[in-house]
Amino acid sequence: MDPKIYQVIHLVSVIFLVAVTFRAFAAPTPESRRSNLMLSGITSLAALVGGFGLMAKMGYAWDVWVFVKIGCWLGLSALAGVAYRKPEATKSLSWLAFALVVTAVLMVYVVRPGV
Repeated sequence: MDPKIYQVIHLVSVIFLVAVTFRAFAAPTPESRRSNLMLSGITSLAALVGGFGLMAKMGYAWDVWVFVKIGCWLGLSALAGVAYRKPEATKSLSWLAFALVVTAVLMVYVVRPGV
């Protein structure tokens, strides 16, 4: 497949993952739990597939920025579930999610070699 397809899959799924995570922060009610966690898992898996597909097609090595980005992905993927377990902490969780997103973007556009 063309690397552009993996790039679109990765970017769209990450945008939706961030949106679903902040949706969980906005209203962590029991009624929305199942749909939010399901959407979070699906978009997280799509981001993983798109990211690793893009990494394989572009020939990127396992540099530090890749591991930091994987850590950000894992953290962001877990935060929607944490929002339902600790709804009183959604403000601090949203700042953590924001920091993870900014860190992931910085890894791609500042730290990654060859940019």
